[in-house]
Amino acid sequence: MAKNVGILAMEIYFPPTCVQQEALEAHDGVSKGKYTIGLGQDCLAFCTEVEDVISMSLTVVTSLLEKYGIDPKQIGRMEVGSETVIDKSKSIKTFLMQIFEKYGNTDIEGVDSTNACYGGTAALFNCVNWVESSSWDGRYGLVVCTDSAVYAEGPARPTGGAAAIALLIGPDAPIAFESKVRGSHMAHAYDFYKPNLASEYPVVDGKLSQTCYLMALDSCYRQLCKKYEKMEGKQFSLSDAEYFVFHSPYNKLVQKSFARLVFNDALRNASSIDEAAKEKLAAFSSLSSDESYSNRDLEKVSQQVAKPLYDAKVQPTTLLPKQVGNMYTASLYAAFASLIHNKHSTLGGKRVVLFSYGSGLTSTMFSLHLRDGTHPFSLANIATVMDVGRKLKSRHEFTPEKFVETMKLMEHRYGANDFVTSKDISLLSLGTYYLTEVDTMYRRSYGKKDGQNGSKCENGVVANGH
Repeated sequence: MAKNVGILAMEIYFPPTCVQQEALEAHDGVSKGKYTIGLGQDCLAFCTEVEDVISMSLTVVTSLLEKYGIDPKQIGRMEVGSETVIDKSKSIKTFLMQIFEKYGNTDIEGVDSTNACYGGTAALFNCVNWVESSSWDGRYGLVVCTDSAVYAEGPARPTGGAAAIALLIGPDAPIAFESKVRGSHMAHAYDFYKPNLASEYPVVDGKLSQTCYLMALDSCYRQLCKKYEKMEGKQFSLSDAEYFVFHSPYNKLVQKSFARLVFNDALRNASSIDEAAKEKLAAFSSLSSDESYSNRDLEKVSQQVAKPLYDAKVQPTTLLPKQVGNMYTASLYAAFASLIHNKHSTLGGKRVVLFSYGSGLTSTMFSLHLRDGTHPFSLANIATVMDVGRKLKSRHEFTPEKFVETMKLMEHRYGANDFVTSKDISLLSLGTYYLTEVDTMYRRSYGKKDGQNGSKCENGVVANGH
């Protein structure tokens, strides 16, 4: 059986177009700080008419293969996690096969996984399980998380975002799974869902969604603690992991979530919580679970108590989710990418715990063990390849008016056929794929920006798979 199976390499792509949350507050006429402090968000990335989840996926996969020197013939399984529906039958994975077909590799297992923001985690587990199984043929697995999170005009719109992440899976990984330290919680809830197939916008019950998230978090943490105790023969507490990474619809929920874990540890009398903190939280120990989810005083006190630990164990993971927004399936892994960007030189030998949540609802808390690794599969090289700082700095800020105009166009185009995009790729970096047209039969064609003539179009017919 393959040992230390996990993430060998990572790459991230997000659109170069963004809008500042502070400017959105002024434009929307809401109170100052509603989005920046209330939601905890700084900026929001979004796709223009030339980008979508397929173009972002093509870009991120091509970039990962090139920058780590991976032979496309060495990919044996590819799984995509997404909740952005382009087609009700044809998977996003099939579009990505264009990259591999030209190298003669059509022997690649896997399709798409869908359940709100959890699809990427399901795809990741599938690939890891494949490498660990007797079905493994010795080649790499590849996981792609890609989403464009958009909302109708109103209070939910500032929680949008867009990105794609590619993860290369194999043995002897610098980011290895502790597969037995994992707890899941699956249930039925109508907290966020997309029943209207004519619209990209979800139906959201914000209050219920937050409660479902925290309830799932509690349940997953309990399961993880139980399994750890069984395996190690001692209690698990927040002290047993160096960092905690959360799925981030918006940063304020991440703050509440970590405070919730602190409250859990206080109730369990865990060693991670000092006596003064336990005393402050003891006043809330008689609350039932349901009462505790809506108790504002508990929320406030637990966040105050948790702050020093939050700053040390969570804050380094929050850069991309705050700057790019909610990336749905890519959100958790963008937070993890933020941690590697910020702390790669000190992560060797550390445990990192991740919490993945998808509305409806599906959730898992799982543990990774990190090592420095060897080039090209090293934490240092992953940080270099992702180049998060440069990507954030080279973005172009749109005015809120221009953002709203773009959203209206995308809303009009959703599910449409027989149109050609403007093909304005001036803001895109070299190597970026972009949408050129959707024909009368709904077949999508993509081009790739190169250095010679500004753009190189894939042959429309070939790109459509005919």
